[in-house]
Formats: sequence, C-alpha cells, structure tokens
Amino acid sequence: MVWSDIERNRRRLRRERGAIVKDWGGRLPVALIYPNSYYLGMSSLGFQTVYGFFNGFDTVVCERVFVEEASGEVGAPLSVESQRPLGDFAILAFSISFELDYFNVVRLLNAAGIPLFAEQRDERHPLIIAGGPCLTANPEPVAPFLDAIAIGEGEAVLPALTSLLMDGAGEDRRALLKALSLLPGVYVPALKQAGPVQRQWARNLDDFATTSAVLTPDTDLANMFLVEVARGCGRGCRFCLAGFAFRPFRYRSLGKLLEQAKPAQGARVGLVGAAVADHPQIDELVAALRSAGTRISVSSLRADAVTEAMIQALAESGTRTVVLAPEAGAERLRCAINKVISEESLLRAADIVAKHRLSQLKLYYMLGLPTETEQDIRELVRLTLAVSETVARWGNRTRVSVNVSPFVPKAGTPFQWLPMEQPAELERRLSAITSALRPKGIKVSGESVAWSVVQGVLARGDRKLSRALVRAKNPSLAAWRRALEEENIKQEAYLYRAIPFTEPLPWVAVESGVEAGYLRREAERAVGGRASPACPPTGCHLCGVC
Repeated sequence: MVWSDIERNRRRLRRERGAIVKDWGGRLPVALIYPNSYYLGMSSLGFQTVYGFFNGFDTVVCERVFVEEASGEVGAPLSVESQRPLGDFAILAFSISFELDYFNVVRLLNAAGIPLFAEQRDERHPLIIAGGPCLTANPEPVAPFLDAIAIGEGEAVLPALTSLLMDGAGEDRRALLKALSLLPGVYVPALKQAGPVQRQWARNLDDFATTSAVLTPDTDLANMFLVEVARGCGRGCRFCLAGFAFRPFRYRSLGKLLEQAKPAQGARVGLVGAAVADHPQIDELVAALRSAGTRISVSSLRADAVTEAMIQALAESGTRTVVLAPEAGAERLRCAINKVISEESLLRAADIVAKHRLSQLKLYYMLGLPTETEQDIRELVRLTLAVSETVARWGNRTRVSVNVSPFVPKAGTPFQWLPMEQPAELERRLSAITSALRPKGIKVSGESVAWSVVQGVLARGDRKLSRALVRAKNPSLAAWRRALEEENIKQEAYLYRAIPFTEPLPWVAVESGVEAGYLRREAERAVGGRASPACPPTGCHLCGVC
C-alpha cells in the first residue's frame, strides 16, 4: 500500500508543471497540507499561493500533502514531492477552507501517529499551524489541535511567522509559542494573549502575485492558470463570510494583472475573486487577454455586473457554463440579505448568456434564509421560470439549472446571531422547489441538508467540539451523531436558536476588524427587510475595517 502511494505521487509529479523539488539539506521542512483530495486542493488558489510563498525562501523546503482514501480510511500520509511521512517535517501547515475538512485534520494526524492535542506534543513532534477563511472567522472547534493559527491573509501574516519558525523550530517549544503569540495575527490557543487577535490583511494587492504555482491536468480546472483579480467584496451580503473576512474590497491594477497573466498567454486563465466583475476595468482586462489569444474563465458573476463584452469573451474562450447567484427569488428577501439585485438585471444577464449560446446557465439559491416565508419559495420558482422563458426565446440553446444550498450562519457576519432553519423544513422546501421545476425541464441539485447542519455546528461551535471530532474518527453522519451523544453535546444549542446580542460568542479570541455594533445593526436591518449601500471606493469608516 505504501508503495502504491509513492507511485501515485510520482505519477502526479510527472504530470505537473511548476512543482518545486528541493534538497532537504540545511532547510526547514514544511508540509503544506490540504485536508481533502489532491483534485480539490490543487484547484485552490490560496493553497497554491502559500506553497509558492514558503518555497520562496531558500532556507525552506515546502512539500504538499493531501488526504488519500483507501477503502474509506486515510492511508499513511506522504508528501507529493519526496514521498516522506509527516513525522519527517518540522512544521505541519494546514490550509483549511471548509469546516467539514476538520474531520480530515483529525484523520491525517491519527494516520501519521501524531498526538492530536497540542498539549500532548513536545519538541519530538512537528509544530502544527493552520490558516484559512473558516479559522479566521472561528478557530475554536479545532483550536486544541493546533499550536498556532494565522488569523487573516497569508501575505500579511506569513513573512514574520516564517522568519520566526526558521529561527526557533526544534528549540524550546514553550518559548517558541510565546514568541509566536506576540506576532500580529497569530493566535496561540494554549496561551492567554493580550486581547483578541486582530485579523491581518494585505493593503496593496499589487505588491503580491497571487497566481497558480503548479499546473496539473488532474483537477476540475485541468491546467488552467489562475489569477486573483480582486479580493473581498464591498457589496455587504449579510450571509457571506468572504464579504466580511476579506474586507475591504481591493483589486489589482490592470497593468499588474496583465503582467501576472503572461504565463497563460495563448492558453487558458481563470479570473478569481469574490467579486471579479466589480473590477473597474474588467472589460479592458478581458479585451486585452483575448487580444493576446488567451482564453478566459470565471467562477461566477454578479447579475447586475454582467456585460456583453464579458459574456462574448467567455463564449469565444469555450466556456460552457455561466453561474449567477441571485440567492433568493423574492426581491423582499434579497433586500433582507443585502443581495440587492433586481429581477430586471437577472433577466437581462440571462438574455445575454443565451444570446451568446452558452450551454448552461446555473442559478445559485440559498434555502432557509432569515425571514424566509412560503411565499419566498414560490417566488424562487417563479423567478427561475422567468429566467427559463427568457433563455428559451433564443431557441433553447442554453439549459437552465438550479443549485440550492441551505443557509448556514457564519461567525463574523451579521447573521452570526441568527438561527438555522430546522432540517425537516429545509427538506420540505427543497422538495417543493424540485417538484415545481423538474417537470419544466430544469435540473435541481442541492447541498446535503444533513451535512449543512454539521457545517453549521462547526461554524458556530466552541472547543467542546474538538472532543466530538476525535470520537467521530471518520466523516460519516452516523459517527458524528454518535460522537455528539457520547460527549453529551446538543447540536440544537449551536444552531436552531437566535443568540442574544449580549451573549459572549465562542470566537471572542479573534476579531475581524468589523465592529460588533456594525454587525448588530446589519442584523437588525435584515430582520426589518432593509438593504444597506455597498462600500464606497474610499472614505468609508462605517464598519471599522478601513
């Protein structure tokens, strides 16, 4: 089995372009771990960026590790570059994007024979650090497993953290943790720090290149060169973690983007960002890339930012699917969540997509949003049918499909205090949507309600959940529910109640920079069905970040 794992990693290396293989002599060995599959991990631009950053130090050797399944179990984890086990590395650095990957953190450490809890480890064991959006919002469910956690963006935290690790790795662990706790944006769960750890963020994106480090055919993006166009979002959707954990909205200059996209000239480039179409020169960027023979792709577009030039460029690039995310069918509910998109804008965007003969228009909705009613479900169906009718006027070349995800309250957003809808009601509403749309030829898919509940518990959870993660041993619903019962933990306490504004939240040890008073006001405006304006380009101090 070990030999097959080694061969798999060697095959991957042969198929990759850009992998960095270094001699270990005299270098600090760092295992960069994506706690999910190679297929998903290599599609993550954040993961690739950190890989490139660590390897930018001549005194560091950084190798990648992923979760590899074998009959439902994780095999002994080996690095891709040198096929070494985790115990050979001085630093294990987890890049965690999703709460459900917490299960795999436990599984990987178990498989490597490394004690799970930080208090059980000493100088004989690797130092374990982690970062990622969900940890920036609420690190507590996995905090007992980690020695240090980066709160915020890698470009702002990693330089000082890496320098300190190069000097102190292998030395007195307590002294190293104390030194780490003094760095801005570094949370050391074992120590009492002076006030909440403040999220760190990069002021000027032009100072950094956030692009693919390694290209591989073995991902959904298949050799696509990724370039981050913008970071954060100023629209203020009240459910959105990215919109608050990555404030303020920033974008790279047109010149820098064209310079960073040069390696993809004549090939395919993926434009990445929570609000790509909000870049003030997006049409100029697309035109310049196309004139250089570069094909382009984007993850999703905001309906009111769709332009003829953008869709034409996507069509010419061979893009088959465009994703629009109205999130809710009723304008009233879109105002409540601050996704202020008019029906007219959505239908206009659908018309442009169909006009350019793209194969599929996918609509993303959320289910169980705060203040959602039965009428809102009917409005979702009506709006989807209106989009389908708009598309059909062009001869049914473009199929309409729908993806529905249960709303999960996220720490650090205005909805962090609001309850999640009961699973039975979510299933009933999803069934009603499916029954109404499928007979019309519209495919409906949805995220698992049961797993969304688990995600919600972990998103608003505390340190008690670490014990349940250890007991669960593997990511199955049955194992998780049994673990909660054995630990006498009621998931209802985390999910199905509104948290009073005066109640201390589990994640008080970290702060995003967005003032709690601002988040409270936004939650109150949501319940009242009132929208708020988007962040202006400059001169705004309402939320406290700028």
